[in-house]
Amino acid sequence: MNVEVERKFVCDPDIQNKLKDIGAVCIGQRRFQDQYFDSPDFDLTLKDFWLRCREGCWELKCPVPKKTAAIQKDSQAEGLCSRYREITNLPEIKAELTKVMADEKTESVRGVAECDTSDDWLKEMSLGCFAKYTTERCSFSLEEEGEEGAVGVDLDQADFGYCVGEIEILVPDGGDIQAALRRIEKTADKLGEDSLMSHNGGISMFVVSVFIMRPLPCKFCPPCLPCFYLCTFP
Repeated sequence: MNVEVERKFVCDPDIQNKLKDIGAVCIGQRRFQDQYFDSPDFDLTLKDFWLRCREGCWELKCPVPKKTAAIQKDSQAEGLCSRYREITNLPEIKAELTKVMADEKTESVRGVAECDTSDDWLKEMSLGCFAKYTTERCSFSLEEEGEEGAVGVDLDQADFGYCVGEIEILVPDGGDIQAALRRIEKTADKLGEDSLMSHNGGISMFVVSVFIMRPLPCKFCPPCLPCFYLCTFP
């Protein structure tokens, strides 16, 4: 199973020209709708697990522990990049969710929207839809001399007004994640630090209060900041 190594960033108005200037090629555009699901207490997202249904297809993004990713503590990319493995097989998704939520209390779905699906397993796990939105995506590919595989860059414009970019490399299971981090950092440097910020802090946090109408503790925010549950959905 591949590991997605990715870095989110805030898009500036000139980002497409910058991508073309460094040799990236636009490989297509598409439009899709996402629905994100969680328990009433957000047991999944607060653990950095993301369950979504994209155009009828189920996906679960699971965080890769740093010890597994073999990240050096002094690596600049460590704090700027995320690492996920993505499960797309529904029986495997259910099995993973059962493990993740094993220690959580089971209760009826409250504080989340009604699901637009008839999947009984969601109700059995007390999972409901807390975010639903449509995205316009423009994808770029950057080939680098001497490197195997391209660096992918996606520019996403959500229908609630935010634009977020992502630099991503897919690493085969057991592959060199450290090398992928270096390539992502190199691409970010080419685009310029003025147009890239970590999705973990500052103005680059995307607070989606339209989806969640009650304050929740957010692991990406200082404990003293009374924000709504955000976020840059992976």
